[in-house]
Amino acid sequence: MGQPQYFQSHPDAPSRPGRIALQLAGGRVELETDAAVFSARRLDPGTEVLLRNLGPVPPEGHLLDLGCGYGPVAVALALAAPAATVWALDTNQRALELTRRNAESLGLANLRAAVEGDVGGEVRFAGMWSNPPIRIGKPALHGLLTGWLDRLAPSAWARLVVQKHLGSDSLARWLEAEGYPTRRVTSENAYRVLEVGGRAAA
Repeated sequence: MGQPQYFQSHPDAPSRPGRIALQLAGGRVELETDAAVFSARRLDPGTEVLLRNLGPVPPEGHLLDLGCGYGPVAVALALAAPAATVWALDTNQRALELTRRNAESLGLANLRAAVEGDVGGEVRFAGMWSNPPIRIGKPALHGLLTGWLDRLAPSAWARLVVQKHLGSDSLARWLEAEGYPTRRVTSENAYRVLEVGGRAAA
């Protein structure tokens, strides 16, 4: 079985535009969605849990939404921290274009929708949030997460939401074993929110 369309850089599914309303800390917003992006017809339950548990959002610096889809988490971060630069990363160009349009419609000039290569190597993140793509498989997932966790600024942390039956607890144990301090922030509706710190220097 091939990967879902939303993992593709240039999905070929016909466009089916839609809109999703979200209630964020800054008020109600409507975001554009489309076919072949993650959870295009409704807010994904894991993302909903993460939005309720963003934690203290650093007011400035670089913030990362890893696997942004059409941008709900990135938009929430940009609204919460207007002086910060929010990077919304995805491989799916349709998702990135939606994120750009959603940011523009809300006047969020501090949000940058980008692919990995757009982020300069000197950038260090004051915080990272992700509903990570568990279904890409453990080796790819581990490489993705560690690559970005290693770019956390000193004392910064990441928050990840992972469904229990998709391996949240084993992922937490693996992160700990790899040297990333990890704790469970909450468990809601079979989803765990993990807070992960940067790897201690050897």
